[in-house]
Amino acid sequence: MRIGVFGGSFNPVHIGHVMLASYLKQFEGFDEVWLMLSPLNPLKANSTELIPDVTRLKMLDIALKGAEGIKVSDIELSMPRPSYTINTLRYLAKRYPRHTFKLIIGSDNWKIFSQWKDSEAIIRDFGVVVYPRPGYPVGTIYDDDVEVVKAPMADVSSSFIRNAIARGKDMNYFLPSGVYDYIKTFNLYIPKPLSGNAVKP
Repeated sequence: MRIGVFGGSFNPVHIGHVMLASYLKQFEGFDEVWLMLSPLNPLKANSTELIPDVTRLKMLDIALKGAEGIKVSDIELSMPRPSYTINTLRYLAKRYPRHTFKLIIGSDNWKIFSQWKDSEAIIRDFGVVVYPRPGYPVGTIYDDDVEVVKAPMADVSSSFIRNAIARGKDMNYFLPSGVYDYIKTFNLYIPKPLSGNAVKP
């Protein structure tokens, strides 16, 4: 099977993520798209906004419940940290030799892709699919192993969601069904003083 690997911190997963995964599965020839939860982006190693892995994984499970051909992968949670994409792809290729894997990234990440560990090996050995992000034109690509798709753009980001929730805004229509209820139940992304009585997800 041809598998698209769509990695990210998903902090939290939002409608833009699942819309893109659905588009790639239905229109770009992937048999499955795997949303690969990243425990720590090496380029964001100092981030203080990342909530626990298990909590973000739970939101992914809620978001993709019943989705056809779109799956959650937690493989990187058990791999050495910081997490490097090339190591993940090589591990997947070894574990699932009957599948082919292709990396899916946004045009924002494509702009800094040369900073990724073994970026040339990722392109050569696996290939890359680049989807558009507002404000980040892709430009001309001359590598046959890099494909640009014209996926619908959703100008929404996890940081926007987090900031809006912290300000008390209703994000129900910006998140997959059930995810916002989970966030509200456990008061995620809401600044609050430390308390020994806090509810833990």
